[in-house]
Amino acid sequence: MSHPVLSLKNVTIYQENNVVFSDINLEVSQGEFIYIIGKTGSGKSSLMKTLYADLKLKEGEGEFVEYNLATLRERDIPYLRRKIGIVFQDFKLLPDRTVYENLLFVLKATGWSEKREMDVKINEVLDKVGMKNAAPKMPHQISGGEQQRIAVARALLNDPEVILADEPTGNLDPQTSVEVMQLLLEINQNGKTIIMATHDYALIMKFPAKTLKCENKTLFEVVQRTV
Repeated sequence: MSHPVLSLKNVTIYQENNVVFSDINLEVSQGEFIYIIGKTGSGKSSLMKTLYADLKLKEGEGEFVEYNLATLRERDIPYLRRKIGIVFQDFKLLPDRTVYENLLFVLKATGWSEKREMDVKINEVLDKVGMKNAAPKMPHQISGGEQQRIAVARALLNDPEVILADEPTGNLDPQTSVEVMQLLLEINQNGKTIIMATHDYALIMKFPAKTLKCENKTLFEVVQRTV
């Protein structure tokens, strides 16, 4: 039986002193795929930032990958982030390093030290996203879709329990968006929980899943046909 990887109870989220959400109650089970939709400025990114502890949870109860978000100490944030993978809209690859070096940087930053083990892991995640031959290339030498595949590979490096994808197809053309989406779904089918913020309704219609909408400072589930 799957267990909750995320539980929010009576949560209010603030951006500085402004309320972005109030009274959120949400539970996400291991292995689920969840869309979070809403207009620009509706709070999708603020919710994501709260989950990876870029925004402090000031009000309500929140547990994510077995960490208490309300009492989380600064020194524990890196340990929380090792249990999640984050994929951003703008890829966030280091432009002056090769694909291999980008992934190596993350492994070293999260405590890996054995070169052979790091090489094996990098080859493994690149193979998973169909980018094994890209290791020696610089980010500018590959397409936007390929860069996003590398970003997904980076998110998989520490075998996370959950992947947070914040508008992962926002900078991609429709066909490439579908390819990245198929990759995320394949990862989900292999047991990873995925929480994806998006405004791409065409993708949601093509790949239906549980959908939560941000509107009027609330978060609520919508049935697929009303998206």
